[in-house]
Amino acid sequence: MIKGLLGILSAASLLFGATPWGHAQEYPSNPINLLLPMAPGDGGDVAARSMAEELTRSLKVPIVVINRPGAAGALTTDSVIKARKDGYTIMLTNNANMTLRRLVDPQAASYDPLKDLTALGLATRIPSVLVVRSDAPFRNFGELVEFSKMNPGKIRVGTPGVGSAGDFNVATINGLTGAGIIMVPFAGSAPVVTALRGGHVEGVAVSLGSVSSHLKSGAMRAIAISSKFPEFPDIPTLAELGYRQNLLGVWMAFFAPAGVPVEVTNALVPAIEKAVKVPAIISKLAVLGMAQDYLPPEKFLAEIREERQLVEEIARKAGIVK
Repeated sequence: MIKGLLGILSAASLLFGATPWGHAQEYPSNPINLLLPMAPGDGGDVAARSMAEELTRSLKVPIVVINRPGAAGALTTDSVIKARKDGYTIMLTNNANMTLRRLVDPQAASYDPLKDLTALGLATRIPSVLVVRSDAPFRNFGELVEFSKMNPGKIRVGTPGVGSAGDFNVATINGLTGAGIIMVPFAGSAPVVTALRGGHVEGVAVSLGSVSSHLKSGAMRAIAISSKFPEFPDIPTLAELGYRQNLLGVWMAFFAPAGVPVEVTNALVPAIEKAVKVPAIISKLAVLGMAQDYLPPEKFLAEIREERQLVEEIARKAGIVK
């Protein structure tokens, strides 16, 4: 009789995923994989590893950072979408992957972050800047626009790649001013900055962190920024210059697969908010041109929808999409 009862309890435990003597393990109880669509050592990787250390302390399980660059983030995103919906695979990614790439390469980036992923919160903002060499003949944004109009085809602005924020920012500048700037995409921020230093392009549209050291040394000069940044208060936004639209900045945010249990989001969302707001992390990333700016999932999703509308409008006007 007793053996029969134990057999029934054991079968039930296998069916419901619990031991016969206790409840199912609470989340998290195992290491969590944090996937990044970027190479080790760049600013986004540094940000991710700093926050992963804090998440490890808060959640009391290891956060294992896994770099998976390639296909402009599509590989990482696809891995997370297809991962088990148990909260043990999450991602830190950016808007180039979530909202921009979907427009310029919809076959490679066929996912929809609003349907295929669970937003866990915005973590970091990185201003975009338009930068020229310090010896350029134009000293400010207005002079660059005027020079480009007077010298058609002579101003080339490099970007980190097709579908990057830089691409959309060159299109925005041309749409607002009629400058006719030639966009030159490169394979990442490092080669485009090298191209500017070598005089192969007249300007670059990149993230602030990519050029902050050159701005501090005086080798380069930023003539427009997507949003104000305390360390470089004199760089104007386009709105400050009288234009109706600012440059597009870069954000980084945490996501999980769609359909994860509520106990996963209940654990991860407050832990991410806490990690984002740690003063030591804020100070560390400010040096890299990053501003910690937490948004909870609901407000962050609203921002994604607004940004999607904005970039679709820019893309239509620039002829990127019909």
